[in-house]
Amino acid sequence: MKQLILAAALALATTAAHAQYLSGTGSNPSTHTSSGYTRSSGTYVAPYVATNPNSTQRDNFGTIGNNNPYTGQSGHRTPRY
Repeated sequence: MKQLILAAALALATTAAHAQYLSGTGSNPSTHTSSGYTRSSGTYVAPYVATNPNSTQRDNFGTIGNNNPYTGQSGHRTPRY
């Protein structure tokens, strides 16, 4: 019986995690920082934290349904893929 409950809990957790990335309701937990820099046009870009590149845009901080934990802003972009 314990094995059945454990298997059901594991299946539910796996399904919920997968659905999170498909629906855009959870940000990628892997991040990196970028130092500030000046573009060739003279515009300064401030340092920032971003999600690591992967095969989807649905888990990026700026995608609809996700929140940036560093700035508190909600995503507003529609993913292209």
